[in-house]
Amino acid sequence: MSDGTKQRRVLVTGANGFIGTGLCAALRANHRFLTRAAIRHPAPAGENGIEHVRIDSLAADTDWCAALAGIDCVVHTAARIQVRGETETDPLTVLRQANVDGTMALARQAAETGVRRFVFLSSIKVNGEETAPGKPFAADDALAPIDAYGQSKREAEDGIRAIAKETGMEAVIIRPVLVYGPGVGANFERLMAWLTKGLPLPLGAVDNRRSLVARDNLVDLIVTTLTHDAAADQTFLVSDGDDVSTPDLLRRMAAALGTRARLLPVPVSMLTAAAALFGRADMARRLCGSLQVDIGKTRSLLGWSPPVGMDAGLRETAAHFLDRLDR
Repeated sequence: MSDGTKQRRVLVTGANGFIGTGLCAALRANHRFLTRAAIRHPAPAGENGIEHVRIDSLAADTDWCAALAGIDCVVHTAARIQVRGETETDPLTVLRQANVDGTMALARQAAETGVRRFVFLSSIKVNGEETAPGKPFAADDALAPIDAYGQSKREAEDGIRAIAKETGMEAVIIRPVLVYGPGVGANFERLMAWLTKGLPLPLGAVDNRRSLVARDNLVDLIVTTLTHDAAADQTFLVSDGDDVSTPDLLRRMAAALGTRARLLPVPVSMLTAAAALFGRADMARRLCGSLQVDIGKTRSLLGWSPPVGMDAGLRETAAHFLDRLDR
């Protein structure tokens, strides 16, 4: 059951990021919410029904007082994803400064100012990097983060739950898989570029299953958890509910781009060996390995289903990508 009778004031951190921009657009269009966007760049005048507040950093000493004034709910999407050019530094130490210490400062100040609900965007990396065939991660599985980013997100989750238990502030944890949508970057954008150029890809022999989530689906779930009574103090996994192999994903991406995927059946053992030789083992694991999630808890507890199908999400993503190419 959802409490949709009261208009709520929502603070979105990381509001000018890939997920934050989509979330702010959805909140702006929803009469149940008044939105305040925390951004790092100079704050523009209020526009399109959104109030902006400048936050220079996500750190233990960040003062969130002005951003939190009058706020009912916080959606914390801001995070440091990776450490670049700091080869002498332990990556986990660097990531903890923002993802753990900075998040704890925000959560503590939110509780002290009377914020009712704190929605934290975590990562499936908290569960691990791969799943065995037919054995998807579930929301309440034991956690096994592998890399520094996943470990920092796990520690942040633990800290948020502790603050919530101590103060009574409601905590919601959401762990998305790979998010795609208009404006997506990194490896997803590279795959679209390769497909558009008609380059042959040595991935035709890969037999895996991966869960993905369209940004619109993730945003819809976040908005649902802001008011749904059953979301309080729960952890949710989210995906499109349509797990695919890498070759199938590439064919569906190519169709969305108006082209054809040229897939070569190179043995996976050769792919992984070559990737390791060139320092791209992580990329090979993501393309060749399986990572599935079970969103049964999300569906049953919230009565939620992904509103956007994968093919529709891919078409929207491809249209934005092609439009940028034409400019």
